[in-house]
Amino acid sequence: MYIKKILWAIAIIGLIAVGIFGYYIYNAMLAPNTTFNNDEAYIFVPSNASYAEVRAQLEPLLTDIDSFDALANQKKYTTNLKAGRFIIKKGMSNNDIINSIRSNNIPLKIAFNNQEKLSKLAGRISTQIEADSLSILKSMTDPEFLKASRFTSKTALGMYIPNSYEFFWNTSAEGFRNRMLKEYNRFWNDNRKAKAKALGLTRDQVMTLASIVHEESKQASEQPRIAGVYINRIRIGMPLQADPTLKFAAYQLPEYQNAIIKRVLNKHKEIKSPYNTYMNAGLPPGLIAMPDVSAIDAVINYEKHNYLYFAANAKKLGFHKFSKTLSQHNANAREYHNYLSSQGINK
Repeated sequence: MYIKKILWAIAIIGLIAVGIFGYYIYNAMLAPNTTFNNDEAYIFVPSNASYAEVRAQLEPLLTDIDSFDALANQKKYTTNLKAGRFIIKKGMSNNDIINSIRSNNIPLKIAFNNQEKLSKLAGRISTQIEADSLSILKSMTDPEFLKASRFTSKTALGMYIPNSYEFFWNTSAEGFRNRMLKEYNRFWNDNRKAKAKALGLTRDQVMTLASIVHEESKQASEQPRIAGVYINRIRIGMPLQADPTLKFAAYQLPEYQNAIIKRVLNKHKEIKSPYNTYMNAGLPPGLIAMPDVSAIDAVINYEKHNYLYFAANAKKLGFHKFSKTLSQHNANAREYHNYLSSQGINK
């Protein structure tokens, strides 16, 4: 009888222990442990982050950080962190959260367009991935990379085709740059390369001309016509005489660093620069801005016509009037200059 009581006591203690252990397991591993009201939240784990850094991001999101710590230690997450962007869904348990932030790096969409120069592009990208702007810019301008990929410091901007792309947040500066080179080569498919060759232009030259077309007009509908004007000028040996290249040349000078040129004047045509297409024949040595895809395709699919001139349309701002003769062009230009003067725009 005495032995029976002992066995019962042991059984009851065992059940209590199992209950306590089960309660611990449930709370530590299976019970919901999120405190936010949204459906999901994200944490960003930097490369070489410490557990303390990750914990600081998690603490506001969790109901019980201590139970999370206990399981994280048990599952050795505290010493085996993974960099990236991770999702935590409402109602997740500690075990679900650890599994998610250990192995489920979520890619994100990054986008860019119309950056004037590589430094601004680097700054834009650095707000979207882990790499900082200085390391991105250094990677973009690395002389060995440029030489190997057949770019120069003046044409390198053309490697970055405006679009949205999927990246992991913890992509390195070199990883971003190398991926963009692959995207550039993918963009320049056999069809586009054949059209550029038929024009007698290299890819760099197409990108340079596209940058001028883009700066002349953001209207995709008339970009092929503008491209056609420049192609016509190139073929007869006429200087491009593109006002956006004068602005670009001016902005390289100290006196124009903080200026905005709204009206191209005769003095701008006297600037000594390889980008002055009034003084120099042919295309400038590189891009003056990042062109949209529409402007790139406008060049290789240019409109065939006999126009040699165009001027901004004072009656339809954002668009242009095209002409075949200099006299008609001068009349169109005077009309637009009169409009600028009426608006008090003198420089």
